[in-house]
Amino acid sequence: MSIYEDLVPTDFDNIDTYDLLERPSKVSLDDFASPVSKGATVADLLESLPNILAGRQIKELAMSIVSARKKGKPVIWGLGGHVIKTGLAPILIDLARKGYVSAVATNGSVLVHDSEIALSGSTSEDVDATLGKGGFGAAKQTGELLNRSAQRAARDSIGLGEAVCVELLASEPLYRDHSLLCFCAEQKIPFTAHLTIGADIGHFHPGTDGAALGAATHHDFRLICSLVREMNGGGVYINLGSAVVLPEIFLKAVTVTRNLGFALEEITTANLDFIQHYRPLTNVVRRPTSGAAGRGYSITGHHELTLPLLSAAICEME
Repeated sequence: MSIYEDLVPTDFDNIDTYDLLERPSKVSLDDFASPVSKGATVADLLESLPNILAGRQIKELAMSIVSARKKGKPVIWGLGGHVIKTGLAPILIDLARKGYVSAVATNGSVLVHDSEIALSGSTSEDVDATLGKGGFGAAKQTGELLNRSAQRAARDSIGLGEAVCVELLASEPLYRDHSLLCFCAEQKIPFTAHLTIGADIGHFHPGTDGAALGAATHHDFRLICSLVREMNGGGVYINLGSAVVLPEIFLKAVTVTRNLGFALEEITTANLDFIQHYRPLTNVVRRPTSGAAGRGYSITGHHELTLPLLSAAICEME
């Protein structure tokens, strides 16, 4: 005897059912993955991916990037420092060489890691080992380069990204071939840097000029607004590894563009990261492409896997 005297279980005898074979379904055998055999090509690997969720989306994103290049529309890459730290600059340099990088926008950590790779062939210090003694971020050459660049930017009325590119290349670094900054300087690919003052190691070195840093990064914000404006009609923006700064920068560039009366439709945006954060999903994938404005993609995974796969897909679709 139940203690719930007035509560009777629902009777399911009259539930309506339907024929499974007549029901529309979102997944079928045609969408399934297929095994890859030994000796398979990159094309075989891409063909083997399931035509479901990220397996389909990464190929669609690659097609959008190839299409943008054919239309003469920009493909803008927004990068966080982790992308450089995981050794992916050669992939981005190769894509840029093939015409799939129209501009690069970064946060401050990219400047640190890429310039250190160019100067020494290594980066990413052991913070746990140096923080206790107050030594974290105190590498002399890194701080001097970044602050010289800010001073150059102020003197020449240019953006911080361009100034670091030029300053680093002028120093003739031993490992320049592995540096995205150096490649962009050589090829005159727009490179913008968007700082959070106090967040990067160069901001507490001797000779730091906050006014120069602020003016230089504001110049770059105005440049990224001009670049985003050109996306109308088929351009692509990829947020790769920035959880806060670049999604906010991109959203503001979108609103500036539309506020000034320029159309920004038929665009493609994407967020590639190993965790899907609120700002990239909202400010990059959803809001700018809402309605008929375009299409946004969210692809979750480690950069060191997803970017090479995306690059391979782009190359196969050329």
